[in-house]
Amino acid sequence: MNKIIDANDNIRDSASITQIDRRRFIGGAAIGAVSAVPYFGWQDLAFANVSENDKPNIGCIGVGSMGSGDARGHANFGNIVAVCDVDEAHALRAKNDGNIGRGKSDHYGDYRRVLDRSDIDVVSIVTPDHWHIKIAVEALEAGKHVFCQKPLTLTLEENRLIRNACKKHPKQAFLVGTQQRSSRGRFLRAVNMVQKGLLGDIKRVTVGINGSPTGGPFPVADVPKTLNWDMWQGQAPVQDYRTRRCHYEFRWWYEYSGGKFTDWGAHHVDIAMWALNRNAAGDGPVEVDGTNCQHPVDYKDGHAVVNDAYNSSHVFSVLHKFADGVVMDVTSHGDNGITFEGTKGKMFVNRGKITGVPIEENWDKDLYSDEDVVALYKGKPFEGHKNNFYRCVREGGLTVSDPFSHLQAMAVCHLSTLTARLGRKIRWDPKKEQVIGDDQANSFTSRERRKGFEILEV
Repeated sequence: MNKIIDANDNIRDSASITQIDRRRFIGGAAIGAVSAVPYFGWQDLAFANVSENDKPNIGCIGVGSMGSGDARGHANFGNIVAVCDVDEAHALRAKNDGNIGRGKSDHYGDYRRVLDRSDIDVVSIVTPDHWHIKIAVEALEAGKHVFCQKPLTLTLEENRLIRNACKKHPKQAFLVGTQQRSSRGRFLRAVNMVQKGLLGDIKRVTVGINGSPTGGPFPVADVPKTLNWDMWQGQAPVQDYRTRRCHYEFRWWYEYSGGKFTDWGAHHVDIAMWALNRNAAGDGPVEVDGTNCQHPVDYKDGHAVVNDAYNSSHVFSVLHKFADGVVMDVTSHGDNGITFEGTKGKMFVNRGKITGVPIEENWDKDLYSDEDVVALYKGKPFEGHKNNFYRCVREGGLTVSDPFSHLQAMAVCHLSTLTARLGRKIRWDPKKEQVIGDDQANSFTSRERRKGFEILEV
């Protein structure tokens, strides 16, 4: 088959380039020059009148409740030609959904079937958390643009793995599903106010994420006929099937998630770190104190002593101290949301409100403009979260929720989980990304993977 070098200097087969580059929204060699074209506001249905053959082809990996919701959003921008889920009932439901597969998409139980298809341009990864990075790295290696739900990673080691993969593939768009970065009236306003110094020097940030639910013991149950339980577990240790271990409930088990530290922390810690401009590798805390944490089951050496009950922390206050003296408290106490305390004022923001004297008195009057929002969007116009992703697929550049900055938030989340599990204080070297003087704690920066489910290193 003939090989062609495309506009992004990638070598592709001639069939693939015909299918893919014809669908770059504006077509042909104009891809490289599109940055010179004036921006225009995209609506969610911006591609409603675009020919089906000119839209990107999309494969949706993970189509449970959240995955189906994301898939319906993706359908506004491209053709969903494949859906995949280890639960065949989910895959078939998505295939036949009038707003997703429309009865026409192929359905698979193995994500590799999606990645192997040269006609697919974009993949959406909405699986349980412990699968995110393995699929994302392989998707990048397969030449796909990637939308991945939060949390992007499950361990500090995974931060390194996906950072390296994204550096290797800079021309492939990658968006993390932290939609709070596209909330202009609340979160973007808060970020702008902090970055403009309107609160003065920030001294303390309180990140309220509530505690994980408690429950159990849960009985062993028969695996549903439609579910590939072995594949669902993936790299995680093999466990008996319990209904509360699977699907949505996986969030409250450290085998598959970081509990609330990664569930809500991936949202609120992300905003806090963004506001503080701690977006680059090495910008993390130097000390983390997890001594004020409780779990719903007994722990020994950082591991739950039972396997039949939720095991993620339900009561906690993890203190992160940065080199400049800023303290971030990731806590289950108080309101869900973020409080910024500076030398001039204090402000609270969550999905429902933004409050405080700086807001009541409009300290940011004439200091929060369209240009400020564009700057936060890395030079792209303000628009919906997925709009931004598909613009970057078309035009290049970093998405508003780029993986590199998000990984700094994930480091805080993972350090919270680590210290909570061990119940102690650690010293952290943010440059080397290592625990200082504590071998046991350092061992929790990665996890052993089951044979056959290793993550590709690139």
